[in-house]
Amino acid sequence: MVTIFRWLVRLTVGLILLALALVVLAWYFAIRSLPDYDGRYEVAGISAPVEIVRTTEDVPHIFGKTDRDVFFALGLAHAQDRLFQMTVLRRAAQGRLAEIYGPGAIRADDLARRLGLYRNARASLQAQDAGTRDALQAYADGVNAWIGQVNLEARGRGAPEFFLYPDDISYWEPADSLAVLKLLAASSTVQMRREILRARLSLADPARGQELIAEPGEPPMPSYAGLFPGARFTGPERGTGPQDWTATLAGYLAPSAGASANGFAVARGRTAAGGALLANDPQFALTAPGLWYLARIELGSGGVIGGTIPGIPAILSGRNTKLAWGITPAQIDDQDLFIEEVQPGDAGRYRGVDGWTEFTTRRETLRIRGAAPQTITLRETANGPIIPAAHLDLATVLPAGHVAALSWTGGFGEDRSMSALIGLMRAPDRAGAAAALRDMVAPAMVVTLADAQGVGEVLAGALPRRAPAHQTAGRMPVPGWIAQNRWQGQGPAPESLAQMDPPGGMVASTGAAAPGQGLGHDGADGYRQARLAHLIQSREVHSRDSFIAAQNDIVSPIARALLPLVGADLWFTDEPAAQGTPERMRQDALALLANWDGAMNEHLPEPLIYAAWMRALQDRLLRDDLGPLADDLTELYPRFIDRVFRNLGGAGVWCDIRQSAPVETCAQTARQALDAALLDLSARFGPDLASWRWGDLHRARHVHPALGDMRGLSYIVNLIQPTSGAESTIARAGMLGHGRNPWLNVTGAAYRGVYDLADPDSSVFVISTGQSGHPLSRHYDDMAELWRRGEYVGMSLDPDLARAAATGITRLEPAPN
Repeated sequence: MVTIFRWLVRLTVGLILLALALVVLAWYFAIRSLPDYDGRYEVAGISAPVEIVRTTEDVPHIFGKTDRDVFFALGLAHAQDRLFQMTVLRRAAQGRLAEIYGPGAIRADDLARRLGLYRNARASLQAQDAGTRDALQAYADGVNAWIGQVNLEARGRGAPEFFLYPDDISYWEPADSLAVLKLLAASSTVQMRREILRARLSLADPARGQELIAEPGEPPMPSYAGLFPGARFTGPERGTGPQDWTATLAGYLAPSAGASANGFAVARGRTAAGGALLANDPQFALTAPGLWYLARIELGSGGVIGGTIPGIPAILSGRNTKLAWGITPAQIDDQDLFIEEVQPGDAGRYRGVDGWTEFTTRRETLRIRGAAPQTITLRETANGPIIPAAHLDLATVLPAGHVAALSWTGGFGEDRSMSALIGLMRAPDRAGAAAALRDMVAPAMVVTLADAQGVGEVLAGALPRRAPAHQTAGRMPVPGWIAQNRWQGQGPAPESLAQMDPPGGMVASTGAAAPGQGLGHDGADGYRQARLAHLIQSREVHSRDSFIAAQNDIVSPIARALLPLVGADLWFTDEPAAQGTPERMRQDALALLANWDGAMNEHLPEPLIYAAWMRALQDRLLRDDLGPLADDLTELYPRFIDRVFRNLGGAGVWCDIRQSAPVETCAQTARQALDAALLDLSARFGPDLASWRWGDLHRARHVHPALGDMRGLSYIVNLIQPTSGAESTIARAGMLGHGRNPWLNVTGAAYRGVYDLADPDSSVFVISTGQSGHPLSRHYDDMAELWRRGEYVGMSLDPDLARAAATGITRLEPAPN
């Protein structure tokens, strides 16, 4: 017995020592991939020595003899800090995520292949101007130079994720950067998703379904069942519905995910310092690392500083010595779905304008980690690629014997959008920027501009040309065989939509498309636009600090609009109730909301009560009419609630529950929804309303797309922090919308910048996590707390100041021939 005990002790000690050895070994290989920012490297592809000066926050300031050398160094800097992210973005555009993630990424790969993101990117390479092609090649050479250094010096494969997701890191090509831009464009638009939603609403309730998302004054539209008599309302297929949020972020960006931003500027006559001010905050899914990366590059035309996306060799939002610019995804109607009838008895033909026509087909192979390869058949019609019914709930609106094809402005080759972005970066003034942006195709953007002479705003991107007789004006899927529905081509946005000398010397945009100008009917709701315009117009003179305050504004204009309306018959109308009763809880909640200013502050209970109430109210209004479709309506529709409680066009009928014999009033429905919300919140946090906090549920979750679901590692790589704001605030904090915590903050301003043309060194910037994509780097999350608090870091355009504050200088030397 003693001998057995001794051997058990020895075995236990041995296993502990082995585990420790494995941990140390894993740690060693992980830290090997941390770059040395004071390193000196001999690389081929540059004409003269280049310096990459790193600031305290790990922001690279790049100085070289030629523009080509500078773009080379930008590619190398991106690869040093974000190599895994770059390869994942490239794989997402190529439709090759399943090669590292396994079967869970098949759907994402299938959609990327069908959209032809990478194929169209390669077809666009020769369409770029000579300067852009040179920049793309130099950038690719810089990325590849760092990959070469990783292989040469055994630098832990370049990123620790590559040990868990084995990947042969292929060299970067110029077309890869164009593919990442295509992926960005596909993820910025939501029009395909909106068309499907309109069709589902029309099928669920032909009489009133469209009221949910109809705009004021929107022209009538035929019912979807009238367009397709074979279409029937069905709920989501078994096992579908809202996807797991982490799964949708496998490639950092996902088609139809949507994006937003604020862009606003005032001319120098309205600023305290005598120079124009511009602010911008592109809003995407929150990931760790974040999508954006700060950089400064010194080109022949001067210094350029701001936000980049690793994989794209351009400052997408920032400033040079004379011009500042910001980008806001424009929710114009740049996609149309066409329902194509498949010939009975011949699945290879569809009904065209002139009769039955052969599909254009090709076959591609999806390689899948841990599973056998799958071959998929990609089909196209004259209207575009066929999108399978499994994507975006298409199956719920497809009649039997039909398929759906997508027309999208970004779904073609010969796309010069990269040339437009690099031209914008080099533009000396607003006129030069507007001229460069004429080449923009996708993503469609509202570009805010500011220079010494004034401010402006340009809609950049291609618009589809639809016939006046189009059956739905692009709002719902239409029969693809009817000639009047087909696009008549596409072209740049008309110059008449630009504001190059706006009244009052100010511009402000949240991406809301103006209806009636050929831009569509599914733009943002306008509440944020009105709030932003109010903040800018309410001050005669602005400063950098007032712009920072506006960018971080957390007052919900929707809460201010809806609460007086929804609670009009509830405020202080009941007799005083005993402590601890549901009636008393309702009275206390209403008393709190009556004195609330609409600020969605993480430390207050009022935002939590309001958000839970509105969610319960909308569900109560919709569920008996729309059935299971209500589960998929995860966002708040304030214009709908406003119409219902004002009884515009008889919309008050939504308050009545069809299944009940009595006729419910809107006041009754509002009270019942508030009671249900309070019951849920009290079960979570107890009966003391004053102790509830918005930040207890509204927490930003920055998810690592590859490691975020792994037990143990998720605590290291994911960042979770309470946040203020909401979907309707200027400091937008979009919510998950489903599950046990639908208020989880999953989208937000992944980058913020405020540019002061009066004093270049007073411009400020911040990103949502940190510069490094390495979880063991101190720069992985060193900006996350600043971002949460609405604080910034400075970045100077003064080379001497940048060098004086350097914490590391990477020196690149031309390799000897």
